[in-house]
Amino acid sequence: MLQDQHKKAIQTAYSQFLAGRGLRARYGQKLMVAAIARTLGAIVQDGSGERDSAKCNGEHICVVEAGTGTGKTVAYLLAAIPLAQAQDKKLVISTATVALQEQIIHKDLPEVARHSGLKFDFSLAKGRGRYLCLSKLDQLLSSFSTTGTGISLGLYEDELPQVGEDSVNLYRGMADKLATGNWDGDRDNWPEAIEVEDWSRVTTDHRQCSGRRCPHVSGCSFFRARESLGKTQVIVANHDLLLADLALGGGAILPPPEETIYVLDEAHHLPDKALNHFSHHSRVGASTGWLDQANKNLGQMLGEIGDGGELDRCGEQLPAVLTAAKQGLEQMWPLIEEYCEFEDERGYQQASRSGSSSPGRSARHRFEGGVVPEPIMQLADKLRDDFDELEGLLNKMLQAAQRLLEDPHSPVPAVDLERWYPQLGSWYGRAEANLQLWANYSRADAEGALPQARWVTLVDWGSTRSGAAGATDFEVCSSPILAGKTLEYSLWRRCFGAVLTSATLTALGKFDRLKMRAGTPDNASYQVVPSPFDFSRATLQVPAGAVDAGNADEHTKAVIDALPELLREAGGSLVLFSSRRQMETVYEALPGTWRNRILMQGQKSRQQLLEIHRETVDGGGSSVLFGLASFAEGLDLPGSYCRHVVIAKLPFSVPDDPIEAALAEWIEAKGGNPFMQITVPDAALKLVQACGRLLRTEDDIGTITLLDRRIVTRRYGRAILDSLPPFVRRID
Repeated sequence: MLQDQHKKAIQTAYSQFLAGRGLRARYGQKLMVAAIARTLGAIVQDGSGERDSAKCNGEHICVVEAGTGTGKTVAYLLAAIPLAQAQDKKLVISTATVALQEQIIHKDLPEVARHSGLKFDFSLAKGRGRYLCLSKLDQLLSSFSTTGTGISLGLYEDELPQVGEDSVNLYRGMADKLATGNWDGDRDNWPEAIEVEDWSRVTTDHRQCSGRRCPHVSGCSFFRARESLGKTQVIVANHDLLLADLALGGGAILPPPEETIYVLDEAHHLPDKALNHFSHHSRVGASTGWLDQANKNLGQMLGEIGDGGELDRCGEQLPAVLTAAKQGLEQMWPLIEEYCEFEDERGYQQASRSGSSSPGRSARHRFEGGVVPEPIMQLADKLRDDFDELEGLLNKMLQAAQRLLEDPHSPVPAVDLERWYPQLGSWYGRAEANLQLWANYSRADAEGALPQARWVTLVDWGSTRSGAAGATDFEVCSSPILAGKTLEYSLWRRCFGAVLTSATLTALGKFDRLKMRAGTPDNASYQVVPSPFDFSRATLQVPAGAVDAGNADEHTKAVIDALPELLREAGGSLVLFSSRRQMETVYEALPGTWRNRILMQGQKSRQQLLEIHRETVDGGGSSVLFGLASFAEGLDLPGSYCRHVVIAKLPFSVPDDPIEAALAEWIEAKGGNPFMQITVPDAALKLVQACGRLLRTEDDIGTITLLDRRIVTRRYGRAILDSLPPFVRRID
């Protein structure tokens, strides 16, 4: 049970915070504080200070859906910080994006620290890829001084192109700001946006980093940030970093799960992000080119860092293994051509090697049931063996290089080791990725086990330096169809405690969707707390002119006809579409005078569109945002910036997603109904998110218009309609 002194500490902190900020207590916020406190306060510790799983197995997890305006960040901070301190655990707050991380670190946590009376320290955790690698920057600048601009550091045909003059100036500017203390090496703190290509040259990953052996480690911004985490009570991370840590076994980047209480904000994103982290993929053509180029560069590498020992012995074995793996991949290409038929999302068959696929259109072949044809499986088995041997040799070489970096009497100059270490790490990482992919393709799924989704995507390869314009490559992919089991074993069973929260965790009024996709236990605490908003201030309407969106052409025509009348009033409006094609068709069909009022996603960056939109509304004008799914979530347009949300059609998922298709296939094979079990709950959740763009403060008013008659004519429509907040309804 929650002990009295802990309960009092939380109540006191909450009262002081409200008084310090001049705020009133919100009913939903108080319920959320209580739910979190009850769950975390009831965790029983064993003799070693870890959670006693025999007495607390599942009950250590609290799931709270908190509607917009609840103040959930303050609620979980005021409840979790005192209990984490009392139980001597770290508190890791994980959000969906770096932007949300920074809001918590720069706004929410300082306010809680200032007004609640709680004493704690906090820091921001980011992945290695957000920080500059001093070793790489040093190598770049050394190359510029000897060869001038226009050099090319990429050893493989699918790596970065030549360095231009603007990039050279950028890198010199970075060095200057580091030297004068005007920059800390954090990408997010650089004054201007940095292009992905430019940043990729001067950052690293855990495979390429020599860690404490690097001569630049004392000035490394990543390690400085890492050291501060060990001393910090509250750490703000994001889901990608958390999942990367779990993939490395937990405790590699963040504190070990057993010593941590997690708060997962925007938790509805976690399952999809987990699928991305635990999936495997490899491009056949690019990997073939890499292996060939690695073989060509091997002699130079051994000539510079050969040690007469382990490095040389393993290096001498590499050419045969690199060649065998390359030959295997070359044999895989015709097998994919033979057994895979590629169609884009409109059902048009695509060519493969000829490169006639249209830019911007995906073309995939999914293996039904995750079952791979026997010839591909047999060759995958050979590739697994080849890459297993390659990974083993490269691992030994990396370890040998590490020992040489630590040896003050090393026969190999440290500068040469430092130059080649990242390349060895890169080779090792690519070998490991191929090993995991081909191992997955070399075996059938166990009887009764959750199947894997397996598919091949035809991708554009024309952006590479050696690939001909329009050339294509095959990307071979696999993924779990659900992340639930992975999260259960890597996170829920291991963590000391966890809180999951979001404005949208239920679908059709139940937590079943979250349980299936995130694997949260049945005996966790599940609660929905109300939003303080008066939803009767908004009207949800389905006009008489709305048609069934199942007929695409008629529906598009009806949307075109309806919009001028719906959006005639001044102020801000948001129109949400489920497909880019329909959005662009509607935009082009509207009169020119109307198009002048519309800001369409893709015309400019999201930030630029929002700035123009706000400026127009502030000036008394009318502005209409046209957007897709990413505009249906996370967009904050309070007051007159958004008085009307128009939703073109029910947001059913695109049917060609290979993971969702495999999941539907599996549910159907078990006798279930994938449409009712997956498609409808997913659409209901997305519709709630879309409707949530209207009321952003307690004073907001407005209208939501749904231009899809299926919400009232189909049997599932009533269930979706009833899952929405209690808006005033007007259905013509």
